[in-house]
Amino acid sequence: MRLNNRNKANFYQFLATAVFMLVIGGIFLFLLEKLNYNFLGSTEYLLLIIPLFLLLIFYIRGRQIFEYDSDGEALNFKNRNVILFLNKALNDEFPKYKLLKYEIVNLKIIKKLYITISSKKSTSIILKYDISYLTRKEINDLKFSLTKTIKKNMDNKSEINS
Repeated sequence: MRLNNRNKANFYQFLATAVFMLVIGGIFLFLLEKLNYNFLGSTEYLLLIIPLFLLLIFYIRGRQIFEYDSDGEALNFKNRNVILFLNKALNDEFPKYKLLKYEIVNLKIIKKLYITISSKKSTSIILKYDISYLTRKEINDLKFSLTKTIKKNMDNKSEINS
């Protein structure tokens, strides 16, 4: 199964640019209000607070583009930002049999995917991905695919042990 939201990259770039422009405009209007006009009084700080709050939410939600591929014998996860200098892109590929479990943390604003895989040197490794920008249907499809892979792994382990 393949899942990605690359087709929304232009929208996320537009959103990032709009939020950045709001911050720059808010700073400019705040300085203009503070130094020249003084129409707003103490509410002039809202010109800074609201755009910075929007920027903070955009940054906290994490990487916008998520790609998942479970075709073949390997699982492939990619997670990157539309703004290249913000965070390093994640790109992980590992065999399906190494998948032990997964967990999706779903808060109101932030959604994270935690993948636990087995390792030769240690017992397990936890990989973290931002899935805040996926739709509910895409998250359900991802859950279905990962659950199916884990179930297949459990069946294979029980066959080997018997």
